[in-house]
Amino acid sequence: MTRTIVASATREIIIGFDQPFCVIGERINPTGRKKLAAEMIAGNFETVIKDALEQAACGATMLDVNAGVTAVDPNATEPALLVQTLEIVQGLVDLPLSIDSSVTAAIEAALKVAKGRPLVNSVTGEEEKLEAILPLVKKYNVPVVAISNDETGISMDPDVRFAVAKKIVERCADFGIPAHDVVVDPLVMPIGALGDAGRQVFALLRRLREELKVNTTCGLSNISFGLPHRHGINAAFIPMVIGAGMTSAIMNPVRPQEMEAVRGANVLNGTDENCTNWIRTYKDYKPAEGGQAIAAPTQVNAPGEGNGNGGRRRGGREARMARG
Repeated sequence: MTRTIVASATREIIIGFDQPFCVIGERINPTGRKKLAAEMIAGNFETVIKDALEQAACGATMLDVNAGVTAVDPNATEPALLVQTLEIVQGLVDLPLSIDSSVTAAIEAALKVAKGRPLVNSVTGEEEKLEAILPLVKKYNVPVVAISNDETGISMDPDVRFAVAKKIVERCADFGIPAHDVVVDPLVMPIGALGDAGRQVFALLRRLREELKVNTTCGLSNISFGLPHRHGINAAFIPMVIGAGMTSAIMNPVRPQEMEAVRGANVLNGTDENCTNWIRTYKDYKPAEGGQAIAAPTQVNAPGEGNGNGGRRRGGREARMARG
């Protein structure tokens, strides 16, 4: 059984087919958030702190951390800012982190200070990227997100995207990185622009699971881009991709409708043993008139949520794993 291990200083999480769905909180990312970008440039991390704590409280399994505030000379500005942001976040929450950057120097700088075993987000099939990122993944013994595009761009043909994913897995093997440490992003297309985007990704996920035996992730909200009431589409998409084999997603855990879909899918998929987390979270939930909840979930980030029987707290020498 394929298992990808990620960890904070004291908590280990397993991403796997037999594990609860891994929710990677997306909010600490200034892309498209001008206010957040301006704050981070000015050294103001109030929103970062708020987003970190809120996502953890709402049940995120991991947090994605991105500091790409500007396209102007990111090689000079991003490494130090990513390190600062990462250190703030890992000082606030006891969750594994995803180091999210397209700047190789920023990824390496973050890996030097990251506690536990973070996820590197990401590498593409471009040879230049593979040669830059994979040695770092091997050196620090961390898992990596593999995005299914290469020098030719993003193909609309799912067979081509599968071939790119296979190439990345094989190139990882060349560097001594096992397939269980490769989390493939098959690239979800907007359903509003490509009518069979859903069927495409479901078929791709089955192939990735059965043929490459890798864990998978995606930017979940891509599916609903451009449509009204996006959260309804996202919530419908979640159990379908989980059923097709997806094991994690970069998403917004603050959206109750989407987190309900995750938790419900875990129950129905048999990864919430005895419905324990569902009951703990919703035992005091009561619908009011008009269908609005009058009681919020009571314990949305209970110990072990998102990691099933595979998560455990660690200390001492074990907590310092993978810090080459």
